[in-house]
Amino acid sequence: MQINPVHVESAVVLVVVLCVHMAVWNQHSWCSIALIIQAFYVQHKWDRLLRSGGAVFQFRPSANSGIVPGSMVMPLLGLVLKEKCSASGNVYFERFSMVITITGMMLALFLSLIALGITRPVPTNTCVIAGLAGSAILYTTKQTLTVSEVIEVLEVLLIFVYLSLIVLYLLPRCFTPGEALLIVGGISFIVNQLIKRSLNLAEVKGDPVNYFLPVVVVGSLLLGVFFALLFCFMESETWVSSLFFHMMTAVLGLGILMPWLSLFIGRHPIMWLLDFLTLNDRRLCLLGYWVFLAVVATCVVLHQNYRRQSGSKKHQASTVVRKYFHLIVVATYVPGLIYDRQLLHVASVGCLAVFLFLEYVRYFRIRPLGQLLRQLLTLFLDERDSGPLILTHIYLLLGMSLPIWLFPGPCAPKGILPSAGGLVPYAGVLAVGVGDTVASVFGSTMGEIRWPGTKKTMEGTATSVFAQIIAVAVFLIFDGSINLNSTYSWIVGSITLVAMLEAYTSQIDNLFLPLYLFILLLL
Repeated sequence: MQINPVHVESAVVLVVVLCVHMAVWNQHSWCSIALIIQAFYVQHKWDRLLRSGGAVFQFRPSANSGIVPGSMVMPLLGLVLKEKCSASGNVYFERFSMVITITGMMLALFLSLIALGITRPVPTNTCVIAGLAGSAILYTTKQTLTVSEVIEVLEVLLIFVYLSLIVLYLLPRCFTPGEALLIVGGISFIVNQLIKRSLNLAEVKGDPVNYFLPVVVVGSLLLGVFFALLFCFMESETWVSSLFFHMMTAVLGLGILMPWLSLFIGRHPIMWLLDFLTLNDRRLCLLGYWVFLAVVATCVVLHQNYRRQSGSKKHQASTVVRKYFHLIVVATYVPGLIYDRQLLHVASVGCLAVFLFLEYVRYFRIRPLGQLLRQLLTLFLDERDSGPLILTHIYLLLGMSLPIWLFPGPCAPKGILPSAGGLVPYAGVLAVGVGDTVASVFGSTMGEIRWPGTKKTMEGTATSVFAQIIAVAVFLIFDGSINLNSTYSWIVGSITLVAMLEAYTSQIDNLFLPLYLFILLLL
C-alpha cells in the first residue's frame, strides 16, 4: 500500500499536539486538538485547490498546502510559553501567551474558511467539522480572554487579511498556504504589538534588545511594500530609480526607524549600539570572529560562481556545497550562544535587516549591485525558490535565530530554564544546523533505503538523530548553564520526532523544524 507523505506529516504534528496537551491539559490544549482535526480535513481541500489551480493566488508548486503544520505552530507556541510563565508567576506574559494561542487559532480558522468558501461543491462534512472546532475556540476565547485581549486578536486578524492580499498578490509562487499562514501571521502579530507599544510608551518596559526585531520587521515591510507598488508603474533598473531607492531607504532608516527605536530604548540607537558592542573585549573578539566567517562565506559564493563561469553554464551548487553555509552558520551561532546571547540576538537581527535589504536590491535590480547579486545567487537556487524572491538564506537565518528571539527570558529564573529547557536556544542549531545538514549530506551520498513515499532516506534520518545527540553532549561540556537532569529520553524523543517531520514534510524545513523542536524542548 502506498503511504501518503502528507498523512505521515500530519501524524507527526498530531503527536506533538498530544505531547503539549498532556503537559498543559487545559481548555486551550483541547482546542488545539479540535484545531488539528479540522486542519487535517481542510488540508485536503487546499491540496485539491492547488492541483486544480483554483486557489485564488499562486502558491509554491511541488509542495502540499502545509495547513496542518502551519496552523499548529502559533497555538502550540503560546501554550508552552503560557505554561512556563505560569510556573514562574509572571502574570503579564502568561496573558500575553494566551493571546498568542488564540490569535494562532483564529488565523488558522480564517484560512480554513477561505478554502471552504471557494471549494465547489461545498464540502458539507468538512464544514461541519470546521464549524464545531470554530465554536469550541470561540467559546474558549469568550471564557478566557478579556475584552481588550479579544480586540487585540481581531486587530491582528485584520492586519493579516490586508497583508495577505498584498504579499500573495505581489509575490506569487513564494509560499504554500501553511508557510504564508506562519510568516504573514507572525509579521501581523509583530506589527500589531509594535503599534500597541508605540501608543502606550508609559507602559514600555523590558530589555532594549527586544525592540530591535519589531522595528526591523516593520521597517523592512514598509520598504518592500512601498517599492513593490511604486515599481509597478515605473522602471526600477535605471540609475534615477536606484538613487531614489537608496535615498528613501536612508530616509526611512534615519528619519523614521531610528527615532521610533529611540522612544523604546530611551537613547539614540547608534550611541546605544556602540556602547553595547564595545562593552567588553569578549564582544569585540566575537564580532571579529563573525566578520571572518562572513568573509569565508563570501569566498565560497565567489569560488562557486568562478567554477560555473569556467565550466558548464548549467553548473548548480550541489547539496554538499549548499550545506557548507549551514556549517558556517553553526560555527557562528554556537560561540554566541555559549558566551554572549544578547550580542547574538542583536547581531542576528542586524543580519536579517541586511539580508532583506540585499534581497530587495536583487529583486528590484537596484544599481549597482542588483544584477550582480542575481548572477551570484542563481547558482544556489533549489526547487523551493520557484517565485520571484530567493528566500532560502533568509529562512536559514530565521531558523537559527527564532529560538533565540522567542526565548522566554522574563519567565526563566536568572535567564536559565531547567531540564530540557536549557537546550531551547539551541533548537535552531540542532534542528537545522546539525540535523538537517547531516541528513542531507549522508542521505544524498550514502542513503539507499528511502522512506515510503519520499525521496528522503532512512540512513539520513538516523545519522541526523545521532549527530544531534552528539551535539547535545558537546553543548553540555562547553555550556555550564545547561542542566538536563533526567530528561535525556525526552530530548532523544523530541529530536527523533522532529527528524521524522524533516523526512516527510514538503514545507520549508529551515523554518518549521526549529519551531517544533523549540516547542517540545520547552515542555
